[in-house]
Amino acid sequence: MSIGNLRKRYESAGQGHLFTFWDDLSDTERDALRAQLEALDIERVNRIYQRAVSAEEELAQNAGKEVIEPLPEDAADSVIGDPVKEKEWRDIGLKAIARGEVGVLLMAGGQGSRLGSSAPKGCYDIGLPSHKTLFQYQAERIARLQTLAAQSAGKEAGEVVIPWYVMTSGPTRAETESFFTKHNYFGLDPKHVIFFEQGTLPCLTDDGKVFLETRSRVAVAPDGNGGLYAALRKPLSSDKSHTVLSDLERRKIQYVHSYCVDNCLVRIADPVFLGYCIQKQADCAAKVVPKSHPTESVGVIARRGDKFSVVEYSEISKEQAERRTPTGELAFRAGNIANHFYTTAFLKNVESFEEELTFHIARKKIPHVDLATGETVKPTKPNGMKLEMFVFDVFPFTKHFAVLEVARAEEFSPLKNAPGTGSDDPETSRRDLLAQHRRFLEAAGATVKEGVEIELSPLVTYAGEGLEAVKGKTFTRSGYVESVEELDALV
Repeated sequence: MSIGNLRKRYESAGQGHLFTFWDDLSDTERDALRAQLEALDIERVNRIYQRAVSAEEELAQNAGKEVIEPLPEDAADSVIGDPVKEKEWRDIGLKAIARGEVGVLLMAGGQGSRLGSSAPKGCYDIGLPSHKTLFQYQAERIARLQTLAAQSAGKEAGEVVIPWYVMTSGPTRAETESFFTKHNYFGLDPKHVIFFEQGTLPCLTDDGKVFLETRSRVAVAPDGNGGLYAALRKPLSSDKSHTVLSDLERRKIQYVHSYCVDNCLVRIADPVFLGYCIQKQADCAAKVVPKSHPTESVGVIARRGDKFSVVEYSEISKEQAERRTPTGELAFRAGNIANHFYTTAFLKNVESFEEELTFHIARKKIPHVDLATGETVKPTKPNGMKLEMFVFDVFPFTKHFAVLEVARAEEFSPLKNAPGTGSDDPETSRRDLLAQHRRFLEAAGATVKEGVEIELSPLVTYAGEGLEAVKGKTFTRSGYVESVEELDALV
């Protein structure tokens, strides 16, 4: 597109100010700005802004008027205290994995800035005896599960593959890939680890004007974890037809597990969850944990009108939060943990209703260049907005939605806060993972002395299986083991 036509296009969209400094730019700066503006769908940005503002106004007007109800009985189930169902679902899930029908989507675009690190959050070491990072733990869980599925189906080691699709962001892409390369993909075959990148959207003023970060660069921010769906359609290589969706299709993947990188207890491609969803014939599903108390600051999965939705804790009244079922459980207890199941068919179908999805407004301090002076402005209070979509925004569009409740202590310990915070920080992640390993050993018939901390490599056990040899043993020494045999040294 000629620069004249490009300028006209932006002027027609009410964003002509992005050319304010054009005449003063060097050729290199002009080329950079032109490439950014040509790649940007400015009309879509304007539509997203209008929808987001309208939705925010509508939400404010309808506050307290909308009918919000707990999940209906037939939409949710629980593995807590039901080993028979758990085994049935695990068997179904393992068979699907063994047939090569399961893939995994990891949302790993965030940096560990709250943790005092500029590295991708998956590179973080929570202080385990092994000093393994979150990425390594998750890779080794995949490796162990591939082995378990192969064994259950009578296949050779290496015959079962769970492809891992790792969604990065612009700031984390290169460092994530080099981290995997440096560590030899943590033992996984690089052919089955696919990196892709979530999209970005321009940062906007409150009246919808795009900010210039510098005189030759538009200010942009990641489009939220809900950007996952559009990112699945972006080319992975110079071959424009090669996308995550086409790769899933080529591999004949039917079921996909998706999760966030910051949960050290996550059961990747959990065969129990997969089996449950397959049995329920769900096209989309969510794992939840019971809320710890009525006022816990966590979104819950509920019904908004006749649609499934994540309802933020601020949208539920005190009376609703404290409401209980006849069995004494909280009615609104399905705490959302960003742990989802999809059929590949559903992921492909998201494009058909994507224009109906509403982006959320996050008001932020956005550094920018002053259009009058050309000086950089670093605001001290929010001066504009970033637009983001959440991964759960597709829930209202599902035809067969299901929810599975799991035990928090076994499956959810997020890493959100700086060391020493006392909640959702590296110390609580470490504590929760080592406490789980103690339970695995004790459930297998061992005794672990008070104060003893034993870390079990994910390559030893995925969810407590394979530890029969410890029955009757008493462990008196702390340590990290990479095989069941090594446990004898800790007796």
